[in-house]
Amino acid sequence: MIRTIEIADMHALFEMMSEQEYRPDLKRYRNLFVYRGQPDASYRIVTSLQRTCKGLKKELEFSILSNFTKYAALEEPTVERSVWHQLILGQHHGLPTRLLDWSYSPLIATHFALTEDSLCEMDQHDCVVWRMDVNELHRMLPERYRAVEKKSRTTVFSVETLQEACGSLEQYDADMAGKAMVVIEPPSVDPRIANQYSFFSVIPDDMTDIEGFLDSSTDQTVRYLIRKELRWQIRDFLDHQNINERLLYPGLDGIARWLGRHYYVM
Repeated sequence: MIRTIEIADMHALFEMMSEQEYRPDLKRYRNLFVYRGQPDASYRIVTSLQRTCKGLKKELEFSILSNFTKYAALEEPTVERSVWHQLILGQHHGLPTRLLDWSYSPLIATHFALTEDSLCEMDQHDCVVWRMDVNELHRMLPERYRAVEKKSRTTVFSVETLQEACGSLEQYDADMAGKAMVVIEPPSVDPRIANQYSFFSVIPDDMTDIEGFLDSSTDQTVRYLIRKELRWQIRDFLDHQNINERLLYPGLDGIARWLGRHYYVM
């Protein structure tokens, strides 16, 4: 079931950002939650492949990936290693894929929830931060995937461990049957992925209603609804914590984005 928690003041925000539970086995405060920010609370969770190709996503996905691999191989030869490399590199550069972006950091997800193409819309609508529990999701995986996780002594898949469990999208879709998904930690192909503390969920083709799956199959999924009246205050708080475009988009593009927002006149 998806729980909705309203964030109407800074106290509620701080609770979201400090919800790590104590782990007696580690004697540390840790969890495996991942977060996703969306600037409008009315937006549904959909992949860029769903938005772009709609009902033809299954038929067009192969062509998109094969053409991307053909043209990207000159600049990045590793793209040919596996379909998982192709998806991650393509997603990173704006290719429509079945991947969904998440971050291990609730602060970074909140940054993206507060990111608007037009800053005049900041106080016009609520935004949202989604939270998923990777451990909960991975308990639903087929035995072969859980065996690979156990052997590698990790709780999140890498490109290599996912390739060991499954080498094709066709096999992945058959294995998941629309009832489970893998969360993968991408390699740091550039500083942006590392700075954003990035993770991706690999959405099976049959999972056409992602929110419906989370609502019916999980207990730890939370939808943090951030009220529009609070958005500018949280935005300034994040800047004070150095969570901004300059950090998350290293280079001149990030500096330009940051300054453009910093000097925005209300």
